[in-house]
Amino acid sequence: MLRRLWNDRGGNYVLITAVAIVPIMGGLALGVDYAVMSQQRQSVLHALDAAGIATARYISDGGGGDAAKAYAHTFFEANLSGEDASQAVLTVVLPDENAGGGTLKLSAEASYKPFFLGAFKAFVGGDGTTQTNLAFSALSEVRLKNTLEVALVLDNSGSMDYLGSGSGKKRMVLLKEAAKQLVDTIAAEGAQMKQISKPVQFAVVPFAASVNVGASNKTASWMDTDGISPIHHENFDWSTMPAAKKVTASGGGFYKTGAGWGAAVNQKVTRFTMFDDLQRITGYSNVQTGTTTQWVCTSWYYSSCSYQTVPVYESVPNYGSYASWQGCVESRPYPYNINDATPSSATPATLYVPMFGPDETDKRDSSNRASENDWWLDLTTSSDNAYRQKYMPKYFEPAPSGTSAASAGSGPNASCTTTAITPLTDVTSSAGKTAVTSAIDAMASNGGTNVPEGMAWGWRVVSSAAPFTQGRPEVENGNDKVVIVLTDGQNTYYTPSSLGYNDLASNKSIYSSYGYAGKGYNGTSANRIFMGTSNVVSKSDYSNGNYTKALNEQFAALCSNAKTAGIVVMTVSLDLSSSKSEEKAQMDALKACASESRFRKDANNLPAKLYWNATGSSLAEKFKEISQELSNLRIVS
Repeated sequence: MLRRLWNDRGGNYVLITAVAIVPIMGGLALGVDYAVMSQQRQSVLHALDAAGIATARYISDGGGGDAAKAYAHTFFEANLSGEDASQAVLTVVLPDENAGGGTLKLSAEASYKPFFLGAFKAFVGGDGTTQTNLAFSALSEVRLKNTLEVALVLDNSGSMDYLGSGSGKKRMVLLKEAAKQLVDTIAAEGAQMKQISKPVQFAVVPFAASVNVGASNKTASWMDTDGISPIHHENFDWSTMPAAKKVTASGGGFYKTGAGWGAAVNQKVTRFTMFDDLQRITGYSNVQTGTTTQWVCTSWYYSSCSYQTVPVYESVPNYGSYASWQGCVESRPYPYNINDATPSSATPATLYVPMFGPDETDKRDSSNRASENDWWLDLTTSSDNAYRQKYMPKYFEPAPSGTSAASAGSGPNASCTTTAITPLTDVTSSAGKTAVTSAIDAMASNGGTNVPEGMAWGWRVVSSAAPFTQGRPEVENGNDKVVIVLTDGQNTYYTPSSLGYNDLASNKSIYSSYGYAGKGYNGTSANRIFMGTSNVVSKSDYSNGNYTKALNEQFAALCSNAKTAGIVVMTVSLDLSSSKSEEKAQMDALKACASESRFRKDANNLPAKLYWNATGSSLAEKFKEISQELSNLRIVS
């Protein structure tokens, strides 16, 4: 049977099979080689990716140059999964060597020694003795984000003068050390991006009961220099002015009218001009005020007497300034207190109004308690203490001789206790980093705690729009805007009695960035500190606790708005305890405000919150973790 099959020429199966086996076996051989080569190429690519991310972080920690290249080679070779590293040639192009800037480029040229290719070549009649290696390449790029803008929103309230738990140092000292180390670390990373302008910028926003935008911005377009904001004249009653020195509303502003103003007639009246009008007598000078004719005898012997013109002198007071605007502003009325709306005179409520703490009544209550901010003579005999407070003629009469100039944070500058904002500054330059670290060093502990106001100005500082315009456009790729908020206490707004003062004028609070809690907004009964809050906040409860609730709600709304606008929010609580209900509420508010990490997971494998609860002894370590998070923001694989 087999013989017949062999001799059968009708199909010739053996011949067909012999011919077909060559491409079949060759294809299988080449397929095996290709699969193994692809596996090796993938291994090289994985090693490149691992080396790229590791080297990017190495650069972010301040490394660079040949050391960074050597680090990349070591990491690459260690991750080749047993492959022969000698067969792969790694090329590293650092970001500062890359003409495009910002990209760490790793490429590898490797070769694969095939198992079957030589045998297949010999089978088909070729030279199977010569080994032919197959070359392949792999490329990995890691882009270090071009730019980073960070606002350090730091609590400067009085409690920052307390000792940090477990440290032996004051909280403010610990904060300064940690913040400066953060700036140093991130500045060193940014210095690697030599082809990019201002790769890392920092701003410093000290806050307490208010925020200081800088007295140099007195004439800025975003300030209410015309007195047209609905809160500008909130605590003033211009109807109390006398007929000869009236202040009259016109075109949305107020102007001096009447003969009693002399050369100042028709000039506008604003909080800025009121600072200028506050004068004090600093002494007296004998000044010639005219002449007179007198009978003067120079000698009695020769009757040398005659009428002569002689000067007339008068003791005239010398005037000096009592106070100048220190730079603090009030919170804008809702909803502009919780957003980044660009200031415009077309919408006066968006403009920023300088703080001017009214002089409160001279009277004392039955417990002999004085007013919290009594700094000028009332100059009225009225027994109505609210009227005495809003009596305006007093501000245009000089203080008597012996009156000292107002000290910082007092008088009309009440509740203005912080140093000025330092706008976004390039810390990759020596001068820029010095400016930022000097601003941190200049901070001092004094005043209350208004976290939402600090947060609002942190957002405004990194924003590209006025009032501060150093921030890059929000639509710019490769840029992150970050606001870091640190506080050691709950939000505060105080009643006078809680601080030991009287409230004969029924202000319901001391003067601060929301004005007086007991005074209505723009002629209404609404109180600004309660505007925009829910029913959880009573509109008739004038207590410290209710004020805290109102500020907490405003903080929550502000955080939500900022994150919606693309701001990365990081928050830190310092020496707060979850066992105390008030402090736990603040901790919960800070955690809720924080953005979610793009890199870390929590215990439930969800994105970790960018919130850190620190003690005095752990603050430096928490800021190192923040530094790592900022470093990660600058690495995109």
